[in-house]
Amino acid sequence: MQLDSIRSIARDAGTAIMRVYAREFRVRRKADRSPLTDADSIAHRIIVDALEAEYPGIPILSEESSEIAPYSVRRGWTRYWLVDPLDGTKEFVKRNGQFTVNIALVENGCPVAGVVYAPARDWMYWGSVGDGAFKSAGGGEPVQIRCAMVPESGALRVVGSKSHLSTETREYLKALRFQYGEVSFVAMGSSLKICLVADGSAELYPRLAPTMEWDTAAAHAVLIAAGGRLLDHGTGYELRYNKDNLLNGWFVAEGKRLGSSPRQQRDQASAA
Repeated sequence: MQLDSIRSIARDAGTAIMRVYAREFRVRRKADRSPLTDADSIAHRIIVDALEAEYPGIPILSEESSEIAPYSVRRGWTRYWLVDPLDGTKEFVKRNGQFTVNIALVENGCPVAGVVYAPARDWMYWGSVGDGAFKSAGGGEPVQIRCAMVPESGALRVVGSKSHLSTETREYLKALRFQYGEVSFVAMGSSLKICLVADGSAELYPRLAPTMEWDTAAAHAVLIAAGGRLLDHGTGYELRYNKDNLLNGWFVAEGKRLGSSPRQQRDQASAA
């Protein structure tokens, strides 16, 4: 899928976000106590209006929609846009620049195309299944990106959350250090963590804490296009979308591996 128009929409939303970022802004709280700013609402409106104009007939699910379509409606969607107008609002409030605009196209439960834009850094990631993944920085020329190979031993590079490093994640990192000996950890906000796996800056991103589907879909599409995968921690298979409950299970985003996942290997052995 050609993503030029989606990249343009994401950039327009990012420009509006940066206008709010440059001034004093009010922080409100949603029912779940997560933060909400004018930037979230403005970016939502820009993205939804543009998608409705350019792609009429394709449903849109946005984190900031006034009403989320119930599953009785959504289960009939074979193709839809999944949007997080401002992913990493906590990072936005902290003014550390690690927040993104996320726009994904989901087909039959799988993210097939995605754009992730970090306006404060002017980093743009995008990719679609079959067409590869790309990054541009500072308005420069696009560069194709590919995941790094996950080593079987030796040094491992892990990226993790700046705001949500759970006890389970700390234990997971402890186990990795026991296995690999040397594990370097980079803290990053928003969906940029998945993008750092996609561009080969890290081999692994374990997320053993809650996320929502709109938090991950766009970067997940980029990761798949770059040769990686984002595996449900419980099943060992790719994370699925448009579930009844939009809360993601724990997952691990990883670069390329030789062979199948441990869970798939176990299942294949059992079947034999």
